[in-house]
Order: sequence, then C-alpha cells, then structure tokens
Amino acid sequence: MGAEASDLEPGRWTIDPVHSEITFTIRHLMTTVRGTFPDFGGEVVIGGDPLDSSARAEIRMASIDTRSAERDEHIRSSDFLEVKKHPVMTFTATGVAPAAIGRRGRTPRYHLDGDLTIKDVTRPVRLLTEFHGVGPDPWGCTRAGFTATGTLSRRGFGIEFNIPFQGDKVMLGDEIAIALEIQAVLASEDARI
Repeated sequence: MGAEASDLEPGRWTIDPVHSEITFTIRHLMTTVRGTFPDFGGEVVIGGDPLDSSARAEIRMASIDTRSAERDEHIRSSDFLEVKKHPVMTFTATGVAPAAIGRRGRTPRYHLDGDLTIKDVTRPVRLLTEFHGVGPDPWGCTRAGFTATGTLSRRGFGIEFNIPFQGDKVMLGDEIAIALEIQAVLASEDARI
C-alpha cells in the first residue's frame, strides 16, 4: 500500500523552500527554456477530512532564474512580469478532489483547484497533485511530500510579448508548464529547515 492522504495529520504545514522547488518550461523557437522561482513560501492546512484542506503560496517574481542574466532581466521588465509593479505571484487553493491512480503504482493523485494571480490578473488553474507520504525527519519533525503539475496560458495573464519570424511563427509559445516539488513541515513542531 502506498501513502494515503489520511496519513496527514490535520493542522498547518509550512512549505520548506530549501527542500522544495518551483520550475517551469516554455517553448522558445524549436526548443524549450527551463526556469525556476527560488524565492517562495506558503502553507498547506490539512482539514479533518483531507479533501477539506487548503493551500496558499507566494512567489517572488524577481527571483526568476533561467540561467541567463540578460534574459532574466528582460523577463522582469514591463514586456513580461513587471516585477517592480507586481513583485509577487500568489496561488490560493479553492478545492481538492480525488483523481486517477498515479502511473507509478498506487501513488494517490488529487486535483488541486485554485486561483493564480499574476500582474493583478487572477485566473483559475488546476494542478494534478501526487502525495508521496509523511514521516519523521532527522531533527524530530514531521514532513510530507507532494508533486504538482499543470499548465497555464501566459496570454491569459496579459503577458503577450513575442517576436514574429518566418511568416506566422513566433519566438515564444503561449503555454507554460509548471511543476512543484513540495516538502512541508508540520508547523506545530520546531522545524529545522
């Protein structure tokens, strides 16, 4: 038997940013560009019924890292994220529902629906979430692991900058694939993160 959501103790779980990661990919010409947002935080609040749980996260937009300082500065500009005017992206969960069994055996999967706000534009997003279990860490705290994936349209958030080439082709795709690897610590404990 794999991990079950019922294994999660009700309460507030704080996202550990040192052991978590937010990544994205976007089509660029004939390849894919990958990036991360390393400066983020948030929490998961587990209800008595795990399907009554909630989550909230804040991501500092200026922390974007695509392994190119020049590109990162352009993405921070008004052509894309306008980080001086809109420094934070937020996600607030609005619902959790069971999804199909995971491809790696019996990993529990859930749909996590929520509102994502970028540049003062809020749109609903659905993340496919896998729960990887809960257990003690070396410092006596309780940790839980999750993976979440989804896609969003950057144009849906008013991020429309592009460069046309070769007739009807453009430099950047519209769809952004996002992936989160989250480790959370039960907040009632004195966590070393």
